[in-house]
Amino acid sequence: MTDLNALQRANDARWKSARLTSRLNFDIVARKAYASRARYIDVVRRCRARGSNMPDEAWVFVAVIHNRESGMDFGTHLGQGDPLDRVTTHVPAGRGPFLGNDAFECGAVDALVDCAPKAAIANRDWSISGMLTYLERYNGLKYANAGRPSPYLWSGTTIYDPPSGPGGKVTVDHGPIENVIDKQLGVAGLLMKLDALDDTIDFGELPDVPLQPQLPEPDKIPTGGVDDAVWLQTALNKLGCTPALVVDGIVGANTRTAVKAYQIRMGLAVDGIAGPATIAALKAAMAAPSIEPLPEIKLPLPGDVKAGLAPTFWGRFVNLFKAKA
Repeated sequence: MTDLNALQRANDARWKSARLTSRLNFDIVARKAYASRARYIDVVRRCRARGSNMPDEAWVFVAVIHNRESGMDFGTHLGQGDPLDRVTTHVPAGRGPFLGNDAFECGAVDALVDCAPKAAIANRDWSISGMLTYLERYNGLKYANAGRPSPYLWSGTTIYDPPSGPGGKVTVDHGPIENVIDKQLGVAGLLMKLDALDDTIDFGELPDVPLQPQLPEPDKIPTGGVDDAVWLQTALNKLGCTPALVVDGIVGANTRTAVKAYQIRMGLAVDGIAGPATIAALKAAMAAPSIEPLPEIKLPLPGDVKAGLAPTFWGRFVNLFKAKA
């Protein structure tokens, strides 16, 4: 079991020694995020009004998620990248529509407070190492368990890029860390650029009292009427998913594999993404008078190919969003 506090200490040391390399250019994305700083701060303050302890500096946390999920498209829901002007169809599904000049802000608060994994409420540590560790957890802990830096965080920095770093990337669900280099901008590199642009940021130090949860956390209960990752995992378990999923609100490799198993059984397109057809099939099965159990999941499943199946963040941080790593 991963020791999240040990991982945070490792990420704290990495942050203090990391430098950007010349392989990736963070400038354009960082300037775009900084130009929208006021909107991200507005999201943070709305989350605080709902019970979060996010400081204003945590606007960067919202910004980096927004970039990974939709390229900072303010017309999309932070939870999964669906359009804001209609009801969302991917997990978290059934949200919105969100309309008006503050549609993005309302949708972002919905994703961060009301939908699993409820990041604005669940995370209590907004130091730089706390944010990095939270982001890494929801992208996947395979690298941490192997004692290696996650490319999701460190790609484009001396911590990850060869020759100073080890490189490597998981390209297939449940697969090994292969000898390839992640081509996407790492979250830490973007945070470094944003720190340089915003002289009001004080990320804070590693807290004296550990704030990371001990894994595994207690199972979560679905929120009525919210078709998010907790609902998805609970539904799959009730349909007899074997082995049973940990209901943690994280659409990681195991949950995507279970979704693919269900899609195979139902004759649906097999992509591991809980989209409209998959959600409709799950709801119909749950409403049936008798439930036919899912067969035991055998790995790898058909369709476990390299195109688009690598672990990702939000729902990945929730579906944290559509698999596109």
